Amino acid sequence: MTIQTKLAGLGALSASLLAGLPALAQDGPIKNPTVEQMATMVDKGDTTWMLVSSALVLMMAIPALALFYGGLVRTKNMLSLLMQVLVIVSIGAVMWIAVGYSLAFTSGSPYIGGLSKAMLAGVGTGTYAATFSNNVYIPEYAFVIFQMTFACITPALIIGAFAERIKFWPLILFCVGWSLLAYYPIAHMVWYWAGPDFLADLPGDYGLLWGWGALDFAGGTVVHINAGIAGLVGCIVVGKRIGHNKEPMPPHSLTLTMVGASLLWVGWFGFNAGSNLESNGLTALAFLNTFVATAAATLSWVLVEQVRHGRPSLLGAVTGAVAGLVAITPAAGFASPGGALVLGLIVSPICYAFVSSVKKKFGYDDSLDVFGVHGVGGIVGAIGTGIVANPSLGGQGWYDYTVFPAVPGTYDMGAQVFTQLKAVCVTVIWTAVVSLVLFYLIKLVFGLRPSSDDERQGLDQTSHGESAYNY
Repeated sequence: MTIQTKLAGLGALSASLLAGLPALAQDGPIKNPTVEQMATMVDKGDTTWMLVSSALVLMMAIPALALFYGGLVRTKNMLSLLMQVLVIVSIGAVMWIAVGYSLAFTSGSPYIGGLSKAMLAGVGTGTYAATFSNNVYIPEYAFVIFQMTFACITPALIIGAFAERIKFWPLILFCVGWSLLAYYPIAHMVWYWAGPDFLADLPGDYGLLWGWGALDFAGGTVVHINAGIAGLVGCIVVGKRIGHNKEPMPPHSLTLTMVGASLLWVGWFGFNAGSNLESNGLTALAFLNTFVATAAATLSWVLVEQVRHGRPSLLGAVTGAVAGLVAITPAAGFASPGGALVLGLIVSPICYAFVSSVKKKFGYDDSLDVFGVHGVGGIVGAIGTGIVANPSLGGQGWYDYTVFPAVPGTYDMGAQVFTQLKAVCVTVIWTAVVSLVLFYLIKLVFGLRPSSDDERQGLDQTSHGESAYNY
């Protein structure tokens, strides 16, 4: 047998073997893959990363957010903050399985999904969710878990705006209604897509803001603006704390607040980098951008305080860190590291102005500056995303170039910023109306505030019969 004959036979054998391989070997995304093909596209590393990211985001709520908020209130209300966060996370998880996942991530209308996956009907170990590369899949359970952690922490963010002065069960009732009427619809509008080839083959089934092309990598609109505006509405409807601006109300433990802020920073890597839904270079970019923007915002806030007050404060530094984390959230996978740095430097002075001046001018009592940091920082980040995503500035345009090839000159920054503004406006109006109606209904039927005596004594004892500290 000649060498040519051997090579020809080897070539035929290779062609035969390759023909039998799954469609994963094809170039480019597979259109309408079968369940069997999806199974071959699941990567254990991606799945592991998504489960780790989910645990990191859960850590952001309990214990990180609970400690961050808890340290900022007075001693007599510390335990009540811990209890509120814990129960909100728990009820958020139950609601997500019952109806939340289905309403947010199934076909319905541009505004809300349906109930086809209520109680996770049809979801199992053999169902899959597409990642943004559209040629890699993760188990649908992993996607359910990851998105569940977002649905759990978002309503918990709201409570800092009216901390120390709200009844426990009316608050929980508000969080239930708000999740149903604000969080699930906005999550659907921003993140839901289902088409034959992602955005490449239109028409498809998309949430309203996704269909517009609004960019929100990890939740600037869905989480931060959504929660920040609800917090602003809540603190106005609930009213000011007794003694507000008349008696001192310093944080009882900045040590705990620092611990909480540090855990938030670490957990945020799962929040932002996990939102790529797989582990690749774009995930690393989102991770790096989260680190850079947060560091820049921390330094920026510290410098502002040095100029304004002649000395920096730990409270200011951790507030700046959170502002940076908030601002980079929608831009995490779109900005270059340089863009993330600039976004971090810019957001702190803006948030500082709202926390120190705007709040005082308008007289609302946003106890822990939920609106000033999450609401304002989320708006800055959402609008800024349209700028830092520009490929000419080192940005990523629309997600991964392997899916949305970058053609020079095709990214219209002005149009994208306008789209971002529209998305911000829809989010603000939607959550403001929902929150206002819910707060007033609950106030009318059940009441929102404890009695003056109970508020002065502290919610730890009057709402729960316990104290955070027993000396």
